[in-house]
Amino acid sequence: MITIDFNNRGTHGLCEFLYLSLKNQIFDGTLKADEKLPSKRSLAEHLGISVITVQNAYSQLISEGYLYSIEKKGFFVTDISIESPFLKNRADAPAESRTRITPSPQNEAAPDARTYFTDFTSNATSVEKFPFSLWAHLMRKVLNSSDEKLLQRISVHGAFELRCAVAEYLLEFRNMDVRPEQIVIGSGTENLYAMIVQLLGREKLYAVENPGYRKVANVFKINGAECIPVEIDGQGINPALLEKVKADVVHVSPSHHFPTGIVMPVRRRLELLEWAQKKNGRFIIEDDYDSEFRFNGKPLQTLQSYDKNGRVIYINTFSKTLSPSFRISYMVLPPELTDAFNRTLGFYSCSVSAFEQYTLSAFIRGGFYGKHLIRMKNYYRTLRNDLIGALQKSRLSHISHITEQEAGLHFLLSVQSLKTKTELNGLLENAGIKIAMLSDFYYEGKKEQKDGEHTFVVNYSGIKKERISETIARLEAVFLT
Repeated sequence: MITIDFNNRGTHGLCEFLYLSLKNQIFDGTLKADEKLPSKRSLAEHLGISVITVQNAYSQLISEGYLYSIEKKGFFVTDISIESPFLKNRADAPAESRTRITPSPQNEAAPDARTYFTDFTSNATSVEKFPFSLWAHLMRKVLNSSDEKLLQRISVHGAFELRCAVAEYLLEFRNMDVRPEQIVIGSGTENLYAMIVQLLGREKLYAVENPGYRKVANVFKINGAECIPVEIDGQGINPALLEKVKADVVHVSPSHHFPTGIVMPVRRRLELLEWAQKKNGRFIIEDDYDSEFRFNGKPLQTLQSYDKNGRVIYINTFSKTLSPSFRISYMVLPPELTDAFNRTLGFYSCSVSAFEQYTLSAFIRGGFYGKHLIRMKNYYRTLRNDLIGALQKSRLSHISHITEQEAGLHFLLSVQSLKTKTELNGLLENAGIKIAMLSDFYYEGKKEQKDGEHTFVVNYSGIKKERISETIARLEAVFLT
């Protein structure tokens, strides 16, 4: 029977400590591949904790790919034996045990101008939930400081204060142990992708997920790089296909793929790291977009946090958590690439104004950003549940099904209909509903749908709650008449 000493859990809750302990026992081989774990009730009784605590820990390990379940048989350990040469030599540790970083004194389509009743393609955020008064207060505070740093040139990496704040945030919320020197602030991810091409070289072959976010490939191409789409399977991108096409760099979104919502399991992540390690000059760009919005369990461990060989470039943005108008993104370079970045691109200035950076730094370091994330997560959970509940109760329920991972701000809606794609697009347009099909996100041609079925990508972050009922009625009219 598994033995865990909860007296050593420090500030961790029971569930989190159980999860970390089981994960570490899988890593160090104490729990073997395909070994059956005790039932939830048996382990709870043995450890003197509640069944729900064990259930939540098991669920998190399953979602990350460390365990798998077989109906009526139980829970088993996933074979992740490929991990050993590529993982960082550190166990998960509570964020409080690490040092707080203290600043030193020293050819996308044109926008659609039409107005829709409901837009399921928008990446807008809730205007009502943005903390305007607090943000205005912090802006005034930054301006009133009359600090000369507001008028000085900022290096290409960005303001040191903001990089420290981002490093602390990543440590606390994503369990990523990085230094401010590894972080680069940019005005949007497109700006950072362009820098990556200039850093790694235009002669490399860049692979992107298919289907995927097509703007990524466009940015690579406009910066002179050759780009190739690689089809994903049910676990994300397959490293064997990367070998086949001879890719040098791959862009992936392992924690919540757009648009399919696929979560890459731990074994596939380790295989991807193995692919990168096999040949010098290979790199993985990890796009962690909207990973903050996971509605069941804790956030998934990033690919960057597994990497000990400096092969992962991590990218994220504040656009989804704050507002698309905040063109502030950041990337975390491997230590080995930081010096090369300084030599190659150090002549640039940061593309984000000093005023914005110092305001955002104050927002994060004051604890306001963490609280804002909690509020937004609760808001989007309710909005998601209301929308999915309305669909399930509607007349569409018998001709449709929903695919989602309780994460991110979109899900897939598959609807049975003998109407063609062109017919449906016209009817939806007339109904005042803008929505994209999954087939729109494939690079080469259009992925064939099942006969009589169309899959739609439902991005709900920008919809209005009070319009859900009328939106459902309009969808019913499109598909049922």
